[in-house]
Amino acid sequence: MTLATPITVIRGRFLDIQKTVSQAAEIADQVRYLEDGVIITEQGKIRWFGTWNDAQDHLPINIEIQHYPEQLIIPGMIDTHIHFPQTEMVGAYGEQLLSWLNTYTFPTEIQFKNKAYASEIAKFFVNELLKNGTTTALVFCTVHPESVDALFEAAEQHQMRLIAGKVMMDRHAPEALCDSADSSYDDSKALIEKWHGQGRALYAITPRFAPTSTPEQLERAGQLKAEHPDVYVHTHLSENKDEIAWVKDLFPAQKDYLDVYHHYGLTGNRSVFAHCVHLEDAEWQCMHETDSAIAFCPTSNLFLGSGLFPLKKTWQQQVKVGLGTDIGAGTSFSLLQTVNEAYKVQQLQGDKLSAFESLYHATLGGAKALDLDNKLGNFNVGKEADFVVLNLKPTALQELRQSRAKSLEDSLFALFTMGDDRNIEATYIYGQKAYSQS
Repeated sequence: MTLATPITVIRGRFLDIQKTVSQAAEIADQVRYLEDGVIITEQGKIRWFGTWNDAQDHLPINIEIQHYPEQLIIPGMIDTHIHFPQTEMVGAYGEQLLSWLNTYTFPTEIQFKNKAYASEIAKFFVNELLKNGTTTALVFCTVHPESVDALFEAAEQHQMRLIAGKVMMDRHAPEALCDSADSSYDDSKALIEKWHGQGRALYAITPRFAPTSTPEQLERAGQLKAEHPDVYVHTHLSENKDEIAWVKDLFPAQKDYLDVYHHYGLTGNRSVFAHCVHLEDAEWQCMHETDSAIAFCPTSNLFLGSGLFPLKKTWQQQVKVGLGTDIGAGTSFSLLQTVNEAYKVQQLQGDKLSAFESLYHATLGGAKALDLDNKLGNFNVGKEADFVVLNLKPTALQELRQSRAKSLEDSLFALFTMGDDRNIEATYIYGQKAYSQS
């Protein structure tokens, strides 16, 4: 499939982070703000980016310029951990992780064997991402290959860069949701061949988490990864203390939870582990040495009472991290809301999360966590043209607060604290408007 899109010219206020950094303190120096900027996209990529004054010689003749004088334009936001089949069960009451899975999650996911049902929810899910300014996501499907097809087909309608995969799960789950070591390998392999690199789709090998996979299945997952080194691995790690104790019982030969995945060849620069709230020192070291990434999911960690993620430690240990909404234990599709909660999680630990660091995690840092920072995350020429137009004052309260903003950083912090889907004026995917509020 070839992707083709016409030329687009957007004028407005642009804000991004110019390059990846190794310490949070370096982010402020990489902030790029153009009060009156222009982005020109062609074939879905950024062809030119700079000030309105400098743009005059580059503007195509007879092309409509889409102008957003009041709004703020940022790179598309990146969600590094989310479950599309759990869209319909956000806000399911009152459990911690393991009982929540059994009470709510598994019964919901059984429905996704039905392709028509999966397609309906996938379409809703993709629209919800766009409505919230999320342009790329790493997504859990269900154990059913039909769920993967449904999601990639929905994303394809918008030429959206999604990473997703079929859940592998052959024990400690309802029979209707279990595959086997061999069938999970065969189904995943067929889906990799069908979808990975098709348009903008990328595939992730997706064992749910260590307790729901036998050693035989994890071995097959590792085999898949060895055979297809450029696909992703996406799973859960150290979310909850009961879960960690369970893993230690199930895999006594491994020295810790992460070592289970590492033992089977599932760590690496395209491996993303959701949560990681309670990592031991050796696990931090392994994360760093293997160039694996963490998806930090504050709304979910708070909702399920899992614990407070030490974001500061990712900088100390030099471990890649992105933000995850983790719908449906997470409570909002909005990465603005997710950042709001991430700030509070740091506050509770005596740390600070600046507005610019938040922007970094939601855009370029998230792209780096997904090994896509050469393609996404800022407005550098040659990158894929995914970006979001933000209305900073959609409500009377936000308008009042923004009128008192003392600086760009203060304005951004207010947006992250108070913002949600009402702030998303428009979302552009691959240079084209995929969502507009009006």
